[in-house]
Amino acid sequence: MLTYIIRRILLMVPTLFGIMLISFLVIQFAPGGPVERVIAQLTGNDMSASQRLGGGGGDAARQAASTAVEAAQSRYRGAQGLDPQFVAQLEKQFGFDKPAYERFGLMIWNYIRFDFGKSYFRDVSVISLIKEKLPVSISLGLWLTLLTYVISIPLGIRKAMTDGSRFDVWTSAVIIVGYAIPSFLFAILLIVLFAGGSFLDWFPLRGLWSDNWSQLSWHQKIIDYLWHLALPLTAMALGAFATMTLLTKNSFLEEIRKQYVMTARAKGLDESSVLYGHVFRNAMLIVIAGFPSAFVHAFFTGSLLIETIFSLDGLGLLGFESVLNRDYPVVFATLFIFSLVGLVVNLISDLMYTWVDPRIDFEAREV
Repeated sequence: MLTYIIRRILLMVPTLFGIMLISFLVIQFAPGGPVERVIAQLTGNDMSASQRLGGGGGDAARQAASTAVEAAQSRYRGAQGLDPQFVAQLEKQFGFDKPAYERFGLMIWNYIRFDFGKSYFRDVSVISLIKEKLPVSISLGLWLTLLTYVISIPLGIRKAMTDGSRFDVWTSAVIIVGYAIPSFLFAILLIVLFAGGSFLDWFPLRGLWSDNWSQLSWHQKIIDYLWHLALPLTAMALGAFATMTLLTKNSFLEEIRKQYVMTARAKGLDESSVLYGHVFRNAMLIVIAGFPSAFVHAFFTGSLLIETIFSLDGLGLLGFESVLNRDYPVVFATLFIFSLVGLVVNLISDLMYTWVDPRIDFEAREV
């Protein structure tokens, strides 16, 4: 197993390199860029990402961009006919005076040392930005993954064992209806019903904790934290519950109908022994196979609209704003970190395969 782990870790290097190379090439052909955005800001023709979303968080980025070009602003001569020297200075400031291959090589060298540089439009390092947004994403992703597996797996097993029963039919109906409702639409419904929209005012609408967080005792902090997470997690979990529950049910149904299960029952084993001694190990393999994508989705890609609706400033919103604002250091750094986490979680998933079913031997196969 050690050989397989080392081999997989070594394969992460070219995989990460390929992801970053393709993304870098795509960016080279994308219209606009940080230089164009600064020029648009100076001429008053730009709108920040937060403003596009209806928020008010664009002032800091706009002010930082104006500060970044303050030295060059004195040579600015009109919006249509820019002084080439002014444009050249902007390009040098953002590093675009170097050829593309040199910029890519420098970026890879820095990323190897986990040096992600500074944001173009915020006077702060990229790693500091990520650390600042990480608590929100960890809270949403960790609890969503935990709740999804803790609730969906037992429910899926129960549905498989009672396939076709009244319980299976009505739970399937609820799950399908829940899956059909977009999470952001359900989030708005929860706000209207329970967050002071038109009916009840039971839950807060903004942030992960209350303003008086520092004054609360430790058990009050836990309650306050869970109180703030209740609505966002409920909205995000709707689709995740449906997918995982049906995946678990179908996986167990497929195993239950196999010959070895019939043989075990014919030998006189009770249903509990058949289920957990024979079926569980095989049926859980496909559920475990879906863990990496579910984990990465919950942490990084599934919370953008939820973060926006509930005013949670996490990595999803940070990545989206960075793409719109052409803040390339933040874009590439988050992409690098997301990809690295996804590859590591894939490796952990393979190791869990062997824990669930010791008959699986990854070292015996070629990677």
